[in-house]
Amino acid sequence: MTDSKTAKPGSLFTFALTKGSMDIKTATHPPDLKTGIAFIVILSALMAFTSLSTDIYLPAMPVMSAALHGDSELTVTGFLIGFAIAQLIWGPISDQLGRKKPLYIGMIIFAVGSAGCALSTEMSQIVFWRVVQAAGACTGPMLARAMIRDLFTRTRAAQMLSTLIIVMAIAPIAGPLLGGQIIRYSQWPTIFWFLTIVGIFMFCSLLWLPETLPAEKRVKTSLGHAFSHYRALLQNKNFMRFTLCVTFYYVAAYAFIVGSPAVYISYFGIDPQHYGWLFAINIVGVVAISTVNKKLVQRVRLETLLKTASFVAAIMTLVMCVMLKTHPTAIAALVICIFIFFSMNGIIAASATAAALDAVPNAAGSASALIGSLQYGSGIISSLLLAWLSNGTPWIMVGIMTVFTLLSFVITLGRNKPHAEMAQI
Repeated sequence: MTDSKTAKPGSLFTFALTKGSMDIKTATHPPDLKTGIAFIVILSALMAFTSLSTDIYLPAMPVMSAALHGDSELTVTGFLIGFAIAQLIWGPISDQLGRKKPLYIGMIIFAVGSAGCALSTEMSQIVFWRVVQAAGACTGPMLARAMIRDLFTRTRAAQMLSTLIIVMAIAPIAGPLLGGQIIRYSQWPTIFWFLTIVGIFMFCSLLWLPETLPAEKRVKTSLGHAFSHYRALLQNKNFMRFTLCVTFYYVAAYAFIVGSPAVYISYFGIDPQHYGWLFAINIVGVVAISTVNKKLVQRVRLETLLKTASFVAAIMTLVMCVMLKTHPTAIAALVICIFIFFSMNGIIAASATAAALDAVPNAAGSASALIGSLQYGSGIISSLLLAWLSNGTPWIMVGIMTVFTLLSFVITLGRNKPHAEMAQI
């Protein structure tokens, strides 16, 4: 642990309070309150890239399907395929080159992909450009998590991730609402032109972001060797248990994200402009639980928090099945259950990610990439199942949510492997 008396002059001290002691890590930037605030805001925006890229055009999906004569759910599939694969490439690169260079490149790719989506005239074209868009967007949340792990210890990292989730919640709240208004006054390509501008703006904002991985801590081996970290990560039982917990939960969450436009708009007859409010209410729950989680992680073990949150989410999906069977037109009951289910993301995402990264402290970039790849790539399963099995009722969406949330809970019941036996990376 670095002591404040021996730290190099001009370094930024990051304080992490754990059990009465003070853990200090350093980064190569001068201490400045405004820089600290900018750091949190920019990281939150980077974490929100995925939500904004998928949520903002949810109200437009039925319109896009009609205009482009195809399944708009495949645009989500394309995005998640690009998002999952590209992260596995960016992770080792960021461990070698640092965090900022990949972010700059990623924002450029995101802007180009967004413009390509706006100019698309066929569903196959927009699916392709969504893959490109995702290859850039994935650098945001992946490297934001890695930067948190660069600076903070286990408990403090969970607190910081909860903070980022609170701030980044603006995107999934504002996204569908903004998308609904754009569709009201313009055409669906305008949504992607807006995302192009967002990408350019984020590129410029990186000027205020410090580099959190100093040269002396970067991986010195070849990229080929760095990619071999993935095998070691997959063999690390502690890391994979926490990673699979959040992965299975996100399969369920994406089933709602992708399936809810058809369920709310087509099945229940909700106006596309009002759909955003039903979606946004779930994010309010995430913000509230994330706020509580910041306090809970100081008093309750991450494993206990994960078990409890996963159990509550699983119970809500089972209740949805019962309600849908007995009262198939009761939208209020469905909305309430989904609200509670989605709120658990405030605990599951932050706590599982922090615990997983803590299991492999020497490969934060690659570990964050694998977490993100499995977490968000899991949505591919949801979108494909919905595209193939959709029958015009909520049952497929609710069924996917139930199965995978139960799997997420079952994963939490395992035991940690003793630290001494953990695979070292």
